[in-house]
Amino acid sequence: MRGWLLIGVALAAGVAHGEDITQVLERSQSVRLERMSPAPVESERAQKLRDSFEMLASRLGLEGAAELRVVRGDVVAETLHGRVVIANESLGDWPEEGRLFVLAHELGHVALAHWAQMGVMYQKWVPGSVTPDQTDPVAGRLGREASGLAYQQEYEADAFALRTLEGMGVPRDTVISAFMRLGVTKDTATHPGTHRRLAALRAQ
Repeated sequence: MRGWLLIGVALAAGVAHGEDITQVLERSQSVRLERMSPAPVESERAQKLRDSFEMLASRLGLEGAAELRVVRGDVVAETLHGRVVIANESLGDWPEEGRLFVLAHELGHVALAHWAQMGVMYQKWVPGSVTPDQTDPVAGRLGREASGLAYQQEYEADAFALRTLEGMGVPRDTVISAFMRLGVTKDTATHPGTHRRLAALRAQ
């Protein structure tokens, strides 16, 4: 469920003359998307994901607002460009509740306009064209605020997924068990670790 690029990562790809920070971020995510390996169209596991995604998108009123791409590789799931949901083909082997939790979490990022929020935050710190004299003095503070906002958005997407599944009649304990299929992780710059996320879910 990665997806938010901090300033150093975004700028590593280079900046074209006159680009603003949102253009840099968009291009970085486009490069990431292009490098992913799509799952075969005829894959049964991919079809399970498409069926689950279409059901959720319809239930949440997000048809046309989000697009699913099923891939192979290291990524489990993430949302790029605020609307492209990436899901690993292996999720087709998961129990339905686990698959639905992951997809509902990513659709939460779409429904809650998290990409747009992050873009506004970046623009606050880096207005106008991206140049070293603009980014270097604020990189540390921007990174901290971006990390804090990313954490908040992960908690919100988890809560969105919880509400969605409970609204479908899935018991809370089953949702928590589905979440735990993601495994135990530690805090990163963009994601709170499992213990923080689990505590936030249980507090809902």
